[in-house]
Amino acid sequence: MAKLLLLSTTCYALVPPLQPMQTKLRAATLEEVERIPTPAFGKTFGDDISKLKAAIFHYGATLDRGQGFNPTTGEQYKDRMDRAVAAVEALCEKGGVPDVSPEKLRGRWELVFSSVPHGIFRSSPFFEAIYDSYANVGKPDKAELFFKLHELQTMSWGASKIGRVAQTIDPENNMLYSEFDTQIFSLTAIPIIGFWKLLPTFGGCVVTASKMNINDNALNLEVEYTTAKPVEGLSGLGEWIWDVKVPVGAVWKLLPWNRGLPPTCAVEQVYLDDDVRIAKDTSGQYFVYARPV
Repeated sequence: MAKLLLLSTTCYALVPPLQPMQTKLRAATLEEVERIPTPAFGKTFGDDISKLKAAIFHYGATLDRGQGFNPTTGEQYKDRMDRAVAAVEALCEKGGVPDVSPEKLRGRWELVFSSVPHGIFRSSPFFEAIYDSYANVGKPDKAELFFKLHELQTMSWGASKIGRVAQTIDPENNMLYSEFDTQIFSLTAIPIIGFWKLLPTFGGCVVTASKMNINDNALNLEVEYTTAKPVEGLSGLGEWIWDVKVPVGAVWKLLPWNRGLPPTCAVEQVYLDDDVRIAKDTSGQYFVYARPV
């Protein structure tokens, strides 16, 4: 037995080891990457309504709620934005005429997508009132210019960044509270020279309170005041600023171009169910809200 074991060991030592097979890998070209087949989105969703909702949420995520497409900087993502708007309109058509009742409106809604070209801050009734005030005198283009300039002033060089955007509807008291979290100086560094922050980041949640009247499928709103509240984990300006209510109506009426009229706007509700609400403003832009997870 020992002789057999010795013989087999000797034979194994004389056999050259097998060389591992080497497969030459080749990186795909960018054109080939584009041609890699991809299954269509929505196969795991049963009905058309669910598929359209999922598509809208997908576009909202990949476009940063719509901020990814900005005509000020270029036309990139325009085709994606067009498909997102098409999905929104298809969902509205599938849903039919919405039942805009206080029970369905009640509570908090968070913005997941918007088609506005210059800043999702326009979901606030304050900015909607600015648009309507210009549109009522036949000059909506001036409102668009105002929004564009406002965006350039507040968003350039990382001066400001918008976080969560939400609305809370209180039908019992006929009020709508619009809010958005904002960070000031979130990205303040000089490229190439250094990567350290020049200024500290601070901010809070800006709240706009508006009186609300449900008129068929529209919400008629009149802005009453704006205020601010702290955001957990974000440094604020100080206790002195929180909960200070700044009246809007009185000052608004004094501005000559408003002709003594109050800050009002009307926002049509074009889709509404237990999970999703879609609003359409006077300029034809869409705002898609969903219940918080």
